[in-house]
Amino acid sequence: MPARDFQTLTLRHDPEVSLITLQRPERRNAISFEMIGELLAALEDCEHRFEHGQLRVLALTGAGPAFCSGMDLETLQSLTTSSEARQREDSRRMAELFLRLYRFPAPTIAAVNGAAVAGGCGLASVCDFTLAVPGAKFGYTEVKVGYMPALVTVYLVRQIGEKRARDLLLTGRLIAAEQALAWGMISEIAPPENLLPRARALAQELARNSPASLANTKRLMERLPLEGALEKALERAAEDNAAMRRTSDFREGIAAFLEKRPPAWQKETR
Repeated sequence: MPARDFQTLTLRHDPEVSLITLQRPERRNAISFEMIGELLAALEDCEHRFEHGQLRVLALTGAGPAFCSGMDLETLQSLTTSSEARQREDSRRMAELFLRLYRFPAPTIAAVNGAAVAGGCGLASVCDFTLAVPGAKFGYTEVKVGYMPALVTVYLVRQIGEKRARDLLLTGRLIAAEQALAWGMISEIAPPENLLPRARALAQELARNSPASLANTKRLMERLPLEGALEKALERAAEDNAAMRRTSDFREGIAAFLEKRPPAWQKETR
């Protein structure tokens, strides 16, 4: 059953399972300010359904050949002239999106149908289960455009450990689904024609379990590292994220990418 109308995504409610599909295939489902707002609204809608016993599992996928290419670089470029307050507000809104998805009370499944890059890789990895097609690529390319993956780092280090996180974040390289599976970034690999059917089968398996047990188990696992540490880490990451947008390297990196030329980095490092 289709839900309310959105411009950058679709939200479909079926019995016990809701599916969010990112719908900007012409932009490889890049994240815009509008998409952030619509994702938060869709999550609120799904949380309401969970509270009323109408939703047991939430799934997320992308339309077209890519899952999500991260933040839309033209959107980021528009921020180069924004005020410091606007930078902070935008970073905290993105942090809220990751946290809402990470803390969603029901199990979440990312069905990664193609490349999941930068913030798109973050969306895939904060879900409880991440299924991917064999040709999917994963990585955080922010260093190549003078940016930093501050928010996703909070989750990535918790999931795969510091050494592997440093590899991905400092090189900016993309890794294949097989390596992502070996590193614990994804749960399993499924053929393209079986990706959504496998996600549905997993959703049905999860839906047979106690909703209260699932929600409480998720809360327990979040608390295990350090009580309250996640919010503090995200708040600091949002500040770092906003500060990075005020550097000359950020302005140059985004401009160079959009102009399809090599970046000319400055000596500035802060």
